[in-house]
Amino acid sequence: MLRYLTAGESHGRALLGILEGMPAGVPLVPEDFAGLMDRRQGGYGRGPRRLVETDQVEILSGVWRGLTIGSPIGLLIWNRDHRFAVLEPPTLEEELVAEAPLTVPIPGHADLAGALKYGFDDARPVRERASARETAIRAALSVPARRLLEETGIRSVGFTAVLGEVPARLPARTTVAGMREKIARQGGCFATPDARVVPVWKRLVDEARERGDSLGGVAEVWVDGLPPGLGSHVDPARRLDARLAAALMAIPAVRAVEIGQGISQSAMTGKKAQDPIRYSPKTGWTRPTNLAGGIEGGMTNGERLVVRCFMKPIPGPCRTGSADLRTGRAAVPAFYRSDTTAVDSLAAVAESMAALELAGAMLEKFGGDTLDDLRAALAHFRYRLPRPKG
Repeated sequence: MLRYLTAGESHGRALLGILEGMPAGVPLVPEDFAGLMDRRQGGYGRGPRRLVETDQVEILSGVWRGLTIGSPIGLLIWNRDHRFAVLEPPTLEEELVAEAPLTVPIPGHADLAGALKYGFDDARPVRERASARETAIRAALSVPARRLLEETGIRSVGFTAVLGEVPARLPARTTVAGMREKIARQGGCFATPDARVVPVWKRLVDEARERGDSLGGVAEVWVDGLPPGLGSHVDPARRLDARLAAALMAIPAVRAVEIGQGISQSAMTGKKAQDPIRYSPKTGWTRPTNLAGGIEGGMTNGERLVVRCFMKPIPGPCRTGSADLRTGRAAVPAFYRSDTTAVDSLAAVAESMAALELAGAMLEKFGGDTLDDLRAALAHFRYRLPRPKG
């Protein structure tokens, strides 16, 4: 089983993560983290915090000479902007320079629910942990999982599919590698293959920022090369679609998850909503369509995994009416430094969460103390897949 745990606050000293269950022999070096961490911080519409933090990942344990060794992997990201952590009761001088308490919760944030749950009259302890800054360490923890998947021929890509109400035009047929190339070729300030939508999205973000508003959108993740049979139909807790949905819904501001064409399928007739099955000695079991998004009955079916995350507009800059935790009187939340939109960042984090779940499912099915063990088990599984003789 692949398990992970994170700790740290948005403005605490650091973010920490532990990943347990990774087999030995998976290549992992500090340089593997850089591109993903840049993607998580990037995107048009991000707030000024991204200009402060460099998000350099330190490997503390579980790696020796560039390879995992089977023990828990410990990762650390220092926060340059840290003001929250106080290990002992503050001195009078510290009290004088401390930031003012946040007694007016932001609607749409964890502030009020967390304050009521833990008995705070200051929302800061809740907001510091609920902040999407925590996804930096989750993204970092996905890097060993990504490397394991890559070493077994599995590739993924995350991108922005919709910003606000404006969708990108996506290529009808391309591989994950092809989509990566299109996004890289487009460059610019959005993780999208559609260069023509970029000026429209920039205008939407600029207009929202000027009026003190924010924008949501949809991030999409594709994964190629998955073997059939990850997950299981025999136990609801082992259904891979349920596990993916839970992992992706755990990303701040994500309010819905779709696998394949699940939403549009609900309006189809049964004859149109299914993906026909075909068999060929050359290509094996395939489908001419992929409405199911690569999962049927809680298991991968060998087709591309397609999953979408729907992000609500970030509440921070909106100054929606609220009430004071200490007085109960109507009040407006204090100015809160925030992003105008973060769908590009969501794409990177969603791909990361999918990688963690998929790597875990691979290890549960194929096991092995080493990467070579896993590869051998996977090769045997592919060899023994049913092959009709007729």
